[in-house]
Amino acid sequence: MLLTGLDYPDPDVIRVNDIYYMVTTTMHFMPGCEILQSRDLVHWEHLTYVYDVLDGTAAQALQNGKNIYGKGMWAATFRYHQGVFYICFAANDTGKTYLFRSNDLQGKWVRSQIQGFYHDSSLLFDDDKVYIVYGNRDIYLTELAADLSGPKDGGLHRMLISDQGNPNLGYEGSHIYKINGKYYLFCIHSKREYWRRVEACFFAETLEDEFIGRDIFDEDMGYCHQGIAQGGIVDTPTGEWYAVLFQDRGAVGRIPVLVQVCWENEFPVMRLPKQLPNECTEYNALCGSDDFIYSPVADFKEMDQQYGCYGLKSMWQFNHAPDLSLITPDRQKGSLSVRTALLCNELTQARNTLTQRMQYPGCSGEITLDFSKLKSGDYAGICILQEDYAMAAVTRREDTYYIVMQNKDEILEEIPICGEQTVTLKAMADFSHMKDVSTFYYLEHGQWKQIGKEHKLHFSLAHFTGCRLGLFYYATKEIGGKVDFMNFIYKTMEDNYGKFIKETVMP
Repeated sequence: MLLTGLDYPDPDVIRVNDIYYMVTTTMHFMPGCEILQSRDLVHWEHLTYVYDVLDGTAAQALQNGKNIYGKGMWAATFRYHQGVFYICFAANDTGKTYLFRSNDLQGKWVRSQIQGFYHDSSLLFDDDKVYIVYGNRDIYLTELAADLSGPKDGGLHRMLISDQGNPNLGYEGSHIYKINGKYYLFCIHSKREYWRRVEACFFAETLEDEFIGRDIFDEDMGYCHQGIAQGGIVDTPTGEWYAVLFQDRGAVGRIPVLVQVCWENEFPVMRLPKQLPNECTEYNALCGSDDFIYSPVADFKEMDQQYGCYGLKSMWQFNHAPDLSLITPDRQKGSLSVRTALLCNELTQARNTLTQRMQYPGCSGEITLDFSKLKSGDYAGICILQEDYAMAAVTRREDTYYIVMQNKDEILEEIPICGEQTVTLKAMADFSHMKDVSTFYYLEHGQWKQIGKEHKLHFSLAHFTGCRLGLFYYATKEIGGKVDFMNFIYKTMEDNYGKFIKETVMP
């Protein structure tokens, strides 16, 4: 079954006592490396972020015309060993492999680096030794020094498996485990004769033996030939096993899928579950509305879970590292003021764009903004963020204001605003069965009116993330303007159209 309905790709999952924890790819969004928690593997909620800013480079902060789209934090490994949590990942923009350690998931994380670059890595703690498995097409195992600072001098280093010659996707997405004395390596690759994600597994009696295996899961749940693969496996307190993998669902992104793991002759076989683990229905939503009026929270951990690193609700992430000096929340009035300090020419280079994941099979976002202090050439509004983005915004040209709907190439419609200082805009998307279209609206006399035309959405490898709703503000001519965002309303497709939608889309 689908989990969350949101873009949480490359999941890795662990269990500590009766709580499951999951980490997924967050790419260029900050704060980053989000950790989710669950009591039943079905419902998930935000717990914490591992870092607020990764390195603070110009590219990570959208400065000097640079960016890290399609790069950043990617495919982490998540482990718990002798009372310590470990998260390790490589970042393609810096070429570094990062290691974060903590005794408390909501406590302080100690950051270091592992010498070398390890694509889609997986850590293995084996008695008093530690290894890292990684690679693309050729999958390697390298023994690490005891402090995990880099490869161990004279330590084991070998290629475990190879998928050279695959014209589509060779083995990657490694997850290695030691279970009942045997070593199991799970990987993803594509069928050679056509593109489709497939999960494979190989096992060996020792780390120096040949790893032998095969494909173990080739399934699309009847959805557009989109395979399901790459993720971690975990056991329940009662001894059952599950995998959390992901499926490409077009422009909305890559959505986690719960898969049952059965053992036949000590080898894993994956199946779609006929019966789900016991469900717990009390959880905090991973996306939602925000009136920007926040109640004080006395407990630090509760504050961390609800409001994240930057004091905003935890479902918000900035597109790249923000400049918090330009953002002022008014928690009594219920507004978020954003000012400009840099010039840029288009949306994807705009600093301080605030984003939320979009919900499959569809959703919308509404925002009210006070645009009275915009400068000439400013743009402020709501967008659906991807490489081929679209947006509805208010812009000022000299002393005249306009509502515009545009994509990255052109303005598709503009409407002059007369005598108003606030406006409410809406972005809506339909992702059902990869329809992947968006429409934009403005509110006039209590009625929604469409602006522009339907815009086709795509999942672009240039960004490598699902589409996100974004609140943005940028200046093209002069800095120093200000916009106030108020009353963000997030609605699912069911909220917009009614429960019948569940019967009209694929599972």
